[in-house]
Amino acid sequence: MASVVTRWQTLAPELKSVLRMVAALLFLQSGTMKLFGWPMAMPEGQSFSLMSQMGVGAILEVVGGTLLLVGLFTRPAAFILSGEMAVAYFQFHFPNGFWPLVNQGQPAVLFCFIWLYFSAAGAGPWSLDAALRRSS
Repeated sequence: MASVVTRWQTLAPELKSVLRMVAALLFLQSGTMKLFGWPMAMPEGQSFSLMSQMGVGAILEVVGGTLLLVGLFTRPAAFILSGEMAVAYFQFHFPNGFWPLVNQGQPAVLFCFIWLYFSAAGAGPWSLDAALRRSS
């Protein structure tokens, strides 16, 4: 049993990379929905100007989500996106109630803290950041 636990613990760096990639894919969908109407159209026919706060958020989600997906400039990208999610939560969700379950802010809270973690922890071994470090 100890060998299974020990082996599982040695996978932590790779699983950190997997968490980053899966979270980035989920996050990226919010931006592609807003900018490209994919994988679904904006709810209830909503629209926005690209130069609005919603437009800037969509650009951050697509560009930042892509950077996090491949693990490039992970720490600064994750820090910026963590801040974006904090703003999104307090501006759009918190006014509708205190509890994230009630105000539908659970994704914003989770992404905020996941990105905050990656801003401190880095991308993990399966990333362009790690590949660039190995090649220099």
